[in-house]
Amino acid sequence: MNLDLLYENLTNPALLFFVLGVLAVRLKSDLEIPPDSSKFISLYLLFSIGFKGGQELAHSDLTITIIWGLLFGIFVAILIPLYTFFILKRKLSIEDSGAIAAAYGSVSAVTFVAAVSFLELQNISFNGHMVAVMALMEAPAIVVGVILIRFFGSKDSTNGNMSSIIKHSFTNGSVFLILGSLVIGFMASEKEAMGIKPFTTDIFKGFLAIFLLDMGIVCGRKIGDFLKSGWFTTLFAIGIPLVNGCIVAALSQFVTDDIGDRFMFSILAASASYIAVPAAMKIAVPKANPGLFIPMALAVTFPFNITLGMPIYLAVIKLF
Repeated sequence: MNLDLLYENLTNPALLFFVLGVLAVRLKSDLEIPPDSSKFISLYLLFSIGFKGGQELAHSDLTITIIWGLLFGIFVAILIPLYTFFILKRKLSIEDSGAIAAAYGSVSAVTFVAAVSFLELQNISFNGHMVAVMALMEAPAIVVGVILIRFFGSKDSTNGNMSSIIKHSFTNGSVFLILGSLVIGFMASEKEAMGIKPFTTDIFKGFLAIFLLDMGIVCGRKIGDFLKSGWFTTLFAIGIPLVNGCIVAALSQFVTDDIGDRFMFSILAASASYIAVPAAMKIAVPKANPGLFIPMALAVTFPFNITLGMPIYLAVIKLF
């Protein structure tokens, strides 16, 4: 791996603001981002990514590469919870195993946003249809996780029917916004898109830095309780994303030659959902412990991916 690339990533201002947020908690500072402001910024980032992705998609033809990319993303989202569930259930309950497997099979929109910033630093572009891939990878993992819990668990492990779970997966706020923004960006003309470019593009990095500051504060608060859960969950939260990201980084060469798209595939495979999956599991699997899968995804996997993970995945892509 190129050490200069790693250093450049670690000195990225957005990432340093994340570290500042963690330090603020550890040093008991009263620094915090108001909840309403944090929610607005997260919605803005999803809107911006979705809209720009729709614009890119509008200017590209529906090729076999795009179709294979969408299918490959769904396949990865189904496969990851299937194999991780059987690793997890050796140490954890069926409900916790299914919820964690769903979280790691699903994707993190925030990690995707950070990956966009990382690629911009490397002057590497990616195609707009990767936003659609991200949106489509959210629901399958949740459905697979619930099915596994129902099959291996007790009758009262889950609530609700499968159709309501699928509907909730797609109508979850983050998924609905990014899909809606993608469609609107696809429909908007280039002239209309230029009219809001200062909002969708020019201020993006500044909002990302503030959002990562808030993520650092949240991580700093959760990591202490999580570390009490033992070595297995910590090792899983680092090892599984690393394995998933590296394998997909290598296999993606059979789907596309585009380095930016391959990198996005790898970061989607390596990321873990801490927004959509917890919301779905709260309804579908109330017995699952959010004190496990939320800190695993947010306080361990997310920091690992945006610091060491992304340079590693890019190095693997360049190797293959």
